Amino acid sequence: MKLTGRIVVITGAASGIGAAVARRFAAEGVAGLVLGDIQRAPLEALAAEINAAKQSPIAVAVQSDVTQEAGVQALVAAADKQFGRIDVFFSNAGLIRDGYEETPDADWTLNWNIHVMAHVWAARAVVPGMLARGSGYLLSTSSAAGLLTSLPSASYAATKHAAIAFAENMSIRYAGKGIRVSVVCPQSVDTPMIQTRAGGEKGAARVDGVISAEALADCVVAGVDAEKFLILPHPTVLTYFQRKATDYDRWLAGMRRFEEKLRGG
Repeated sequence: MKLTGRIVVITGAASGIGAAVARRFAAEGVAGLVLGDIQRAPLEALAAEINAAKQSPIAVAVQSDVTQEAGVQALVAAADKQFGRIDVFFSNAGLIRDGYEETPDADWTLNWNIHVMAHVWAARAVVPGMLARGSGYLLSTSSAAGLLTSLPSASYAATKHAAIAFAENMSIRYAGKGIRVSVVCPQSVDTPMIQTRAGGEKGAARVDGVISAEALADCVVAGVDAEKFLILPHPTVLTYFQRKATDYDRWLAGMRRFEEKLRGG
């Protein structure tokens, strides 16, 4: 899909990946951007920046909390009101709230809602219109952790895996009806999120290098243009994923050794 002339919704757009992709999509010539985030001030600043650069009011800032279905619906309503349709919905919002089996249910629910249900709610809201028009794009951010794992966080790994599973189902179900699906699975990206994690994952995620959010945005544009299901800004992730599938027990043993090394064992 070419982005020129498209109407796009982006969640988690106030900073990091979302902001970089918003700028990059604007440069590609999208006709409209609805930018969502819980942070009002940086979101409005980004919309103003894009509109000034384009000399046209193509970007709309909508403060929204996508851990609730009403937050997703608010973005869809804003896009419909301002632009009349949605061509691409980019479910990008995410967080790092590490947890294991002993972690309180509230933290598990927060991970589940933002990493999985926000994607479900987006599809629920936009797929009918996309089917009626015979075209559309569901784009989401998961993580290399969704294909591999996250050493310090079962809650992060589990919900990121689920995000990919949901995207797979959408792709299988709707590809023949004009709706394309892609999921972005990076390792470490230079965003505010990586500063929040001080544990072993910080070292693990950086093994293959930290890329800029702008470099990731370039990968997203190329992936959407090629309509690739998996968009892998770190290409080595595919090799790791293939090794995992080929010999699961060996992969698990290697991950145990790597965790011990990170912990100084």
